[in-house]
Amino acid sequence: MADPYHNNIYHQGDGDSYRTYGQGGQDSYGYQTDYPPQEEDAASDATEGHDEEDQMYEGEYQGIPHPDEVKAARRAARAKARTVADGVSDQEELAEQYEDIMEDCGHGKFQWTLFVVLGLALMADSVECFVVALVLPSAEKDMCLSHAEKGMLGLIVFLGMMFGAFIWGGLADKVGRRKCLIIVLAMNCISAFFSSFAQGYGFFLFFRLFSGIGIGGSVPIVYSYFSEFLQMDKRGEHLSWLCMFWMMGGIYASSIAWGIIPRYGWGFSMGTEFQFHSWRVFVLVCALPAIAAFVGLLFMPESPRFLLENAKHDEAWMILKQVHDTNWRAKGEPERVFTVTQIKTPKTQEDEFIEIQTATGTAFQRWVVRTLTLTKLVMKNVLSLFGHDLRLATLLMAIIWFTMAFSFYGLSVWFPDMIKHLQHEEYESKLKVFHREKVEQFHFNFSLENQVHKEGEYINDKFINIEMKSVKFEDSLFVDCFFENIRSTETIFENCTIRSTVFYDTDLYEEKFIDCTFENVTFLHNKKGCHLDYEEENDVLVYLVSFLGCLAVLPGNIISALFMDKIGRIKIIGGSMLISAGCTFFLFLSFSQAAIIAWQCLFCGVSVAAWNGIQVITVELYPASKRATAFGVLNAICKLAAILGSSIFASFVGITKVIPILLSFGALVGGGVLALKLPETRKKVLL
Repeated sequence: MADPYHNNIYHQGDGDSYRTYGQGGQDSYGYQTDYPPQEEDAASDATEGHDEEDQMYEGEYQGIPHPDEVKAARRAARAKARTVADGVSDQEELAEQYEDIMEDCGHGKFQWTLFVVLGLALMADSVECFVVALVLPSAEKDMCLSHAEKGMLGLIVFLGMMFGAFIWGGLADKVGRRKCLIIVLAMNCISAFFSSFAQGYGFFLFFRLFSGIGIGGSVPIVYSYFSEFLQMDKRGEHLSWLCMFWMMGGIYASSIAWGIIPRYGWGFSMGTEFQFHSWRVFVLVCALPAIAAFVGLLFMPESPRFLLENAKHDEAWMILKQVHDTNWRAKGEPERVFTVTQIKTPKTQEDEFIEIQTATGTAFQRWVVRTLTLTKLVMKNVLSLFGHDLRLATLLMAIIWFTMAFSFYGLSVWFPDMIKHLQHEEYESKLKVFHREKVEQFHFNFSLENQVHKEGEYINDKFINIEMKSVKFEDSLFVDCFFENIRSTETIFENCTIRSTVFYDTDLYEEKFIDCTFENVTFLHNKKGCHLDYEEENDVLVYLVSFLGCLAVLPGNIISALFMDKIGRIKIIGGSMLISAGCTFFLFLSFSQAAIIAWQCLFCGVSVAAWNGIQVITVELYPASKRATAFGVLNAICKLAAILGSSIFASFVGITKVIPILLSFGALVGGGVLALKLPETRKKVLL
């Protein structure tokens, strides 16, 4: 059996030199079509009985030019520009021809089907960003997580996504967009399944990291993949519509979290060692977009532009013909013929890829050589982003991605943390303090909450079947008391003296007794593990804030999609970032939970336009052989900024608002001004 990897990968060198193959010449690659040449006066069966003069274009009376006339005018303008230019490279010539082919294929059923499939993959990435934050209030109780462990769990997903974006973005330019996207979606589905059943913190952390590494590659691949099926005048708008799926992912995650996690009955247990609570059901359900995208992608073809870059001419031609025929059949014009017979193709450097033939060496040796060679080629492609022709664009885009992500993700953490801080302040304001109380022979059969008991005496008292939440006993005396079936949260005993007392079936462990003195004290059948309290620990406000923050980006998404091709990417990015910077000053007025939610919605609604513009211009600035690699590198920088921003902003919650506001303002202004220095790409064909 032939080695399936053999001759699958072809690569350009440092330059972008191209050659062509063709019939009767050296400038193109020729194809035998299934369609015989028609006589000038011949007519197909589909048009039999109709004269061209009888087929009046419906827009003619309104002065609207025919789409074919518009297409011909655009091609003539591009041809004139090439003539005026000093010289046109082979790469630009290929790009022009590919644009002409995509215009002939039209925009229709095929692109919309791919739009839905790739949109689901983008939803999976969005869900991954939300899932840990939404399950954390429950998971921390279920797995007894400390503050440090909670922080690590929140960061590990972004860390995995950072590496995933870099790795899979580079591989997508060498192995293929579709193949890599299928792998990353499979990784996400598998890790979501295993993480939902993981009982220990270590396993859960590992599977969320693995999931992040997988799904982190989806964003660079999705945008690169979809852009290569779009013609120039549709590209900005439809890539912006694709961004809406990220919003839909956030809405989906927060909605199902709201509907599933508080339902304690949606789970099961097998003894005390295996617990499957409803938050684990939520983790499973979050994998549905990835599963749907994975299945849909099995029926989608590889990017023909990628195939042309790797000299797979016949496969590319067949896919382009499929796109053409699918679109025109859906539009009721099946008689349209795919007339492309020659496609310009890139040169390949024969000495760049080293392959061991099937009959040479062991399977492991072949795998090692392929892996090392592929790694070398990916790193070479990454370094080429800092070459003479791309260095400035890469530097500007890196700064813009970093500043935008630093502010956006930093404030995305700051908003809910500030709400929790305000809730905590309000809770503390209702604190009840009991000083020198003396209670004898009393049966406490009611819960204790938000109380401090100082210098109290409790003699021959019973605490049975109660909950203690945020309770502190300080400098108190317990004599001949009995504690049974106690569940506690943030409850401590400090500098207390406890004599002849029994603790039976409680979760009052040693760490909850600080500097206490024990005399003849017995602990029997202590509760194991942690315990969920769904009424208390799962405040619906957590889900509501996430839901409203995602829903607020809808107007910004619509506006940016409608105007992306009209006013240009640069004005969208610069304007959105500068307006978002101005919105940050409203945060000085965030004195209540409602105000914080309102400012969060405003900020998200304005800043989403910048995100859309950044993602569109990223795919347009780089040639096809480096597009996914560049997007992956920049997206990895984005995730690094997200980690730094969320950590820094969270550290100032409850201390000061000034520093987070000034940091976000400075980053957005700096990024917005630099964005205005970028070249406009809305009328540029994809290289």
